[in-house]
Amino acid sequence: MVNCFNTNFRLRYFDMNKHGEATPTAILALLEEAAAEHCHDIDYSLYSLEKQNIGWVLVSGTIDMVRYPRYKEKIFIRTWISNYSLIRGYRENIIYDEAGAEIGKASGIWVFYDIEKQKPVPIFEEIKTRWGFNPEIAQDVELDKIRVLEAGDEKAEYDINRSDVDSNKHVNNIRYFHWLIESLPDDILDNYSLKRINGKFFHGAYFGEKIKVYYRDETEDKMFLHTMRSNIDDRLLAAAHTTWVKK
Repeated sequence: MVNCFNTNFRLRYFDMNKHGEATPTAILALLEEAAAEHCHDIDYSLYSLEKQNIGWVLVSGTIDMVRYPRYKEKIFIRTWISNYSLIRGYRENIIYDEAGAEIGKASGIWVFYDIEKQKPVPIFEEIKTRWGFNPEIAQDVELDKIRVLEAGDEKAEYDINRSDVDSNKHVNNIRYFHWLIESLPDDILDNYSLKRINGKFFHGAYFGEKIKVYYRDETEDKMFLHTMRSNIDDRLLAAAHTTWVKK
């Protein structure tokens, strides 16, 4: 495939759940690391962009896993940009095991963002030129189509600490993902694997707030709706659908 970037990872003990498999949060972190490496590869690292008060913000995305890699297993992630708009980059990912078998895929929409002004800005033309694009998509899914849970059981509330806030000055999306997973019952986390997540971010959350996490089990197939809101003004922060399969 043209205009793609490949990077390798070996799974660490820190990435594992109690069954010796990588956690969904670890997989999301590796996907973001692959995107960061792709930025660094064209000399527009996240740190160099930050010096210009610029960052990338994930606004929606989906992950679909065939299986989760195990401790010390080596994987590689192929990532590329399938399309651009003025302010958005559409990033695709495929996760392979060491034998070259596909074990997962992900897609996401990232917005180029002025950190100081807290608003989107046009993507630098040089970034588009250096990355290029490949119109192939990892999966056929409508990333912006998310059903928001209007009412549900409030299962958890989490403090936003300084360590939860990233260089864009609001809560990192990996923390949202972690809280979403943590809010679910032990039966789901102990006996099921996350097959698929489709999520969307609506507003930023900041240090000093609390996040309220709601969910509802929608079907017998273990598909859940999730919503996250601020404790201060009840504004909608994020929403997601997750599908789980028996281990």
